[in-house]
Amino acid sequence: MGAYIIRRLLLMIPTVFGIMAVSFLITQFAPGGPVEQALANMTGAGGGIMERVTGSEGGDLVAQQGQAGAGAGGSSYRGSQGLPPELVERIERQFGFDKPPLERFVSMLGSYLRFDFGESYYRDISVLELIKEKMPVSISLGLWMTLIAYGISIPLGIAKAVRDGSRFDIWTSTLVIVGYAVPGFLVAVALVVLFAGGSFWSIFPLRGLTSPGFAGFPWWRQVLDYFWHLVLPIISMGLGAFATTTLLTKNSFLDEIGKQYVVTARAKGLSESRVLYGHVFRNAMMLIIAGFPGAFIGAFFGGSLLIETIFSLDGLGLLGFQSVVSRDYPVVFATLYIFSLLGLVIGLVSDLAYMWVDPRLDFESRSL
Repeated sequence: MGAYIIRRLLLMIPTVFGIMAVSFLITQFAPGGPVEQALANMTGAGGGIMERVTGSEGGDLVAQQGQAGAGAGGSSYRGSQGLPPELVERIERQFGFDKPPLERFVSMLGSYLRFDFGESYYRDISVLELIKEKMPVSISLGLWMTLIAYGISIPLGIAKAVRDGSRFDIWTSTLVIVGYAVPGFLVAVALVVLFAGGSFWSIFPLRGLTSPGFAGFPWWRQVLDYFWHLVLPIISMGLGAFATTTLLTKNSFLDEIGKQYVVTARAKGLSESRVLYGHVFRNAMMLIIAGFPGAFIGAFFGGSLLIETIFSLDGLGLLGFQSVVSRDYPVVFATLYIFSLLGLVIGLVSDLAYMWVDPRLDFESRSL
């Protein structure tokens, strides 16, 4: 087991390197980078980040624009035409684009090995602090949605397998399939209209994870308030997960129930619950355990953008989208690096969970 874990950990190094290298290469050809956006703002296309980018010295250089003419003609950025070359060079230096791409990539990897992600281009805060600031929302959505989905889907899937073909099985299958077919954001909009003051009842809050004055609440009221804010987002995100996990659990149990060892166990006079939970459960749950890391990562990082937008939750999904749109590369690469590492580690944890469920698995002889 120790040798297998070491091999997997060593394999993470080229995997993360490849992910970062491909992503970095793509950004080199993507139009509208941070330097181009800053120059476009200065030439009148916008003004959202001029103060953050230039500062007082940049303001003095912009004042020279009328006298510079086409002095910036040597820059590779079309938006730099008519701007002082000193200003263009200063912006390129501030964003780190005054160095060759290979040097920038090597420097970025060296910093990331120390978990030094620098500062956001457009926010006066370090990337790590920015991620920490947004993390509670994503943790709340991903963790509770996954736990609740698995906590309901596994017992429901077992019940459906035991009652395969019954009325209970048919109408529960209909419900979960319909829930899976309806997009989560449509469910979110419907819930807002019905229960969050849209057009009918105003039962649940619509914004944030806590109410105003949350810090002054007694602890029990803080707990209730926190979960009260999560009800609608969790329902919106969880319907698809309910369907997938429920049907996977049912099919896994049906496949195991039809095997010879179950017939033998019943022939020995074991009770149905002993057969189901003492023998079938361990084998059938292997597929469910294998899917848990992917479900958690998907809910934690990838599935919450629209939900965060609809319910005004400022989490990692919204942060990632805004960073890509604004070309805030330090945030984009830092989140990609962290999420890639976390995904690989959870994949290893999933394999170890396989062994916990079925000790017969031999990872030492497994080839990668």
